[in-house]
Amino acid sequence: MTDVRTPLPARQAGDFPRDRRIVKTDEFSSVFRLRPVYRTEHFVLYARRNSLPQARLGVVAAKRLAPRAVTRNTIKRATRELFRQAELPAVDCIVRLSRPVNTRKDPARSASVKATLRAELMQLFAFLPSAPAFARK
Repeated sequence: MTDVRTPLPARQAGDFPRDRRIVKTDEFSSVFRLRPVYRTEHFVLYARRNSLPQARLGVVAAKRLAPRAVTRNTIKRATRELFRQAELPAVDCIVRLSRPVNTRKDPARSASVKATLRAELMQLFAFLPSAPAFARK
């Protein structure tokens, strides 16, 4: 009997590789020490230059601000998707949820909440390349 295994799929376009993520506590801390670069109604963006060839992302969505896991995961997914699409300079970015998105009584995901959050995230990532401290040279 032969063991036929299907090969693992190649990295997909929507994949978010580990080298594009901020994962270590000290990396988060070093970016959080800086002042926020930009704020929207629900988010705060922290950023600092890095010496890597690409931008990296960290997302913080606290349970007290988004009580349902579905909502937190939606926020993270939307943030990663827009980060992948944005052409950013070599910076470490942390997007932090700063205000409550919905309550336990509200629907976990609604089209209006998703649209609002997406619009705010697009503002954050559109601002970053034009920020004086992070503009490309």
